[in-house]
Amino acid sequence: MSDPIQRAGLASRFWERKRLDQLNQQEWEALCDGCGKCCLNKLEDEDTGEVALTRVACRLFDDETCRCSQYPIRHQFVPECIVLKPSNLDSHAYWMPETCAYRRLHLGQALPDWHPLLTGSADSVHAAGVSMLQATVSEFEIADEEWEDHIIEEPTGGA
Repeated sequence: MSDPIQRAGLASRFWERKRLDQLNQQEWEALCDGCGKCCLNKLEDEDTGEVALTRVACRLFDDETCRCSQYPIRHQFVPECIVLKPSNLDSHAYWMPETCAYRRLHLGQALPDWHPLLTGSADSVHAAGVSMLQATVSEFEIADEEWEDHIIEEPTGGA
């Protein structure tokens, strides 16, 4: 599978030498591993704040590519889609996947060993079994009250 994220020409291990708020746009985007988990609908326990991922994907998610099918114009269709940036990471990190580079770096953790920036391959996230490639159902197919039936255990991959 080709990598739609431009990773060529980046300084080696830039994420270890810069804070997240010091990254340029290309570096920021390159941190995305392409797992697709941020496009999953989540359930949050009102009492504990615990967040569970479901395999119920956003209507724009394409699980054949593990990408948003309308990424540049997604807000026209899904206005509530989050634009993650260093300035709002504090308020969103808690619901992000445990394997997510943005969350991990925000928490002072290393990138997982399968991350495309370390392997040089966009497919490494899929080979590690961490992505949602061909593993979702559309939110149009599942009633909201049935989302609990689709909670998934999050694979943690290597660290």
